[in-house]
Amino acid sequence: MKKITFIFNLSVLVLLTAYGCSSSDSEDINNPNNNNNNTVIPTNLVVSLDIQGQDANNPNGDGSGVLNLSATATNAVRYGFKVGTADEVDSPSGNFTYSVNSQGLNQFPITIYAYSTSENSISKIQNITIFVDEDNNGGTGNNDTLVWSDEFDGNGTINTNKWTYEIGGGGWGNQEVQSYTNSLNNVYKENGILKIKVIKESNSSYTSGRIITKNKFDFKYGRVDIRAKLPTIAGTWPALWMLGANISSVSWPSCGEIDIMEQFEDKSYVQSTCHWQSPSTTNYAPVSYGLPVDLNTPTEFHIYSLIWSEGSIKTLLDGNQFYAMNTNSTMPFDANFFFIFNVAMGGTNGGTIDPNFTSDAMEVDYIRVYQ
Repeated sequence: MKKITFIFNLSVLVLLTAYGCSSSDSEDINNPNNNNNNTVIPTNLVVSLDIQGQDANNPNGDGSGVLNLSATATNAVRYGFKVGTADEVDSPSGNFTYSVNSQGLNQFPITIYAYSTSENSISKIQNITIFVDEDNNGGTGNNDTLVWSDEFDGNGTINTNKWTYEIGGGGWGNQEVQSYTNSLNNVYKENGILKIKVIKESNSSYTSGRIITKNKFDFKYGRVDIRAKLPTIAGTWPALWMLGANISSVSWPSCGEIDIMEQFEDKSYVQSTCHWQSPSTTNYAPVSYGLPVDLNTPTEFHIYSLIWSEGSIKTLLDGNQFYAMNTNSTMPFDANFFFIFNVAMGGTNGGTIDPNFTSDAMEVDYIRVYQ
């Protein structure tokens, strides 16, 4: 069973009406099977709220923008959380972590649902008031505070409060042959695992998935842990990587790129690489520095980690460091970056596609960011 880590450092656990955060007093009941003798209706929905750093002097938190909700109910077998008008996020455990990135005082509702075995539900609304400080890095600086994560709990669509689909084809600058879609065939959660699946369609084209946290979560410095299992069939090109949040204004490679993990045609290893633009090169050409590491069990889950600080970028495979690069102020690695997960097909690094290919997938158990 997947272990979920939550933040309680310097925070006060409060119930529904504390510190300006309130919920509806009544439970809304949805009874689609009211005339069925097998109807089970949840009752006694209780929700607790933990805002990181909340105390008497900081009623709206410490400025990190991180909150946790925990729900319990009699006769409930699963729970759902809906932030504002966004899609509902399924949580079998009843635990939900959310990070707010908009600076200043943020106010918004979260609707919490409890479902029974007969899919009857009750709900409550939690009104959130939380402060985000532009100068707060979200943690202690010792990489011991979880500031953002996605555990990919449940089944179905991804959490669109955290991720955006990038769609389209056109080779993506690397002569790739896939088209990215927002279809559940290509990007979905299954039993608490994110799956990004490449499919050879009936017309011999390829579809896949590419999701990003741009404009939803970006950060500077910290530790990232991603537990993932990679595709194994020739032609797939999976990547867990990051781009500078200013890419829209300065373009690539000036924004910088951090590839936590890429796997190319040879499935016996993975590689970490940084890309940037150096003014000392002719025509400001991109500069790259990458190092590989053997992947002795490519069909199993592994933990791919990044340790990023001022002056240094390091990556680890299952806790063992294999990549290190010193950075300086002439490089773009002292600014905010966002995440990208994707599986490309073919192209400059995917290699020759297996002629018998039908489908393959990258699976991600979780991503966690500590600061």
